[in-house]
Amino acid sequence: MKRLQYDRYGGPEVIRLAEFEPPRPGPDEVLVRVRAAASNALDWKMRNGEMKLMTGRSFPRAMGHDFAGVVEAVGAGVTRLKAGDAVLGRARFRQAGAFAEMVTAPEKAVVLKPVDLSYEQAAALPTVGVTAYQATAEIRPGQAVFVNGCLGGVGRAAAQFARARGASVAGSCRNPATDEARELGVELVVGFGFDPAALAERFDLVLDTPGMLPFAAARTLLKPGGTIVDIVPTPAKMIRSALPGPFRAMVGRPVTADLEEVAPADRGADGAADRPGRLGGR
Repeated sequence: MKRLQYDRYGGPEVIRLAEFEPPRPGPDEVLVRVRAAASNALDWKMRNGEMKLMTGRSFPRAMGHDFAGVVEAVGAGVTRLKAGDAVLGRARFRQAGAFAEMVTAPEKAVVLKPVDLSYEQAAALPTVGVTAYQATAEIRPGQAVFVNGCLGGVGRAAAQFARARGASVAGSCRNPATDEARELGVELVVGFGFDPAALAERFDLVLDTPGMLPFAAARTLLKPGGTIVDIVPTPAKMIRSALPGPFRAMVGRPVTADLEEVAPADRGADGAADRPGRLGGR
């Protein structure tokens, strides 16, 4: 089998295609023959060494987390999936390995692929979809959400989840793309250099998807009792998140039920989701 891996931290030049022996799936694991894989910021940040405190310094290191493919084999204790199932999922955080012909992943992070999605479409969902779903989980009908970076992968998904949950959505993006944001359902669109004072205390949730919104600006946007969610954690942000206050740094977790909501296997032939909170478009 072949996979993309690297032998030292660095830029794209450290990536190489190498032979490897895929491990047999252990207890509660599945081995998947990869048909498509998706790249996320997490992948290049790990390769650059930005997360070495969590990933360590052992090499070679495999690349890639999000994938779609067909189950090749299952380990002991696996009950939801079987060989031959078309699936999508996420590799383990430390091991990665989705940029390969085969990948081993925990069963809890793998679900059946919706029949109306291509493998390429399905591979793009796990990290982006679950992060957006979990970041907006506490939104209630009638509330207001501000998505900083509303046209990024997580931003687009978060805007759809928030609207499906009955919230109004505002957001920021690059000025030339404001019409595209409105077509997505973002009612109020501003550029990245907007003045937060003009939108003071209007939002129950401020979601910062690129992790670049100053805390003071996010706090200005927030209603009393609201929450600020940042999905690009740093050590400083994690410390702030542990302190009393509205700020929360988060990383999307591979929860089976959430992944099934993001990519329901019972989607209709037209791609529509059956329950509020699911992504309804392709």
